[in-house]
Amino acid sequence: MTSDLRRQLILGAAKRCFARNGFAGTTTKSVAAAAAISEALLFKHFPSKAALYAEILAEECEADPELGHLLRREPSTAALVELVDGMVRHFLHVSDGPDREKDLQRMRLMVTSHLDDGEFARLLYTKVERLIGPMFTASLAAAITAGDAKRIGSEPFNLFWFAHHTVLMAALARMPAVPCLSYGNAADLDRQLCEFLLRGIGLTEAAIDAHLNRDVRSATALPATAESA
Repeated sequence: MTSDLRRQLILGAAKRCFARNGFAGTTTKSVAAAAAISEALLFKHFPSKAALYAEILAEECEADPELGHLLRREPSTAALVELVDGMVRHFLHVSDGPDREKDLQRMRLMVTSHLDDGEFARLLYTKVERLIGPMFTASLAAAITAGDAKRIGSEPFNLFWFAHHTVLMAALARMPAVPCLSYGNAADLDRQLCEFLLRGIGLTEAAIDAHLNRDVRSATALPATAESA
């Protein structure tokens, strides 16, 4: 069996284990047993349970058809706005989707990783940067060239992380059954947060108004679909 095939076999077994027992209830020993291999062989492919779970989440993200379509687009101001808008809608409505409990567990795991050894968060951040980084930085550069944005700082992908962290914190405040914080005018929250983030990464008011309005019109004309970022 090739290394790639063995890796996929392990990931398939891990998905079944995580789906049945959750992250906390799954062990590398149980995954190895489900894959019919030794735990030592599992560790040759994945050094930890966190690495296994991060790889599964990255694969799911890569398989998302909407994100895949966005990442194949020509870098542009419009693509940049769509990326930020999709991230906002994904995080702010994570508790509204059909996989609500699973998504909330993942978010809790991400938060607790920051408070623990950080392994899982580091792995996932690395995979997100590999997946989304080229499109974000290229689209921001295209927006600057088009006069739709100004350059802020010398590390453009830092701006993505600042936006990501802001949205994550806003989602955490709304995560408990009784939210920690109730934002005023909740109906306008998505739009307000998008505008805040787009200004923060350097977009002009004219560009935000033109492209975010267009995206809102498209979203109201089409059926709602799951977002991922």
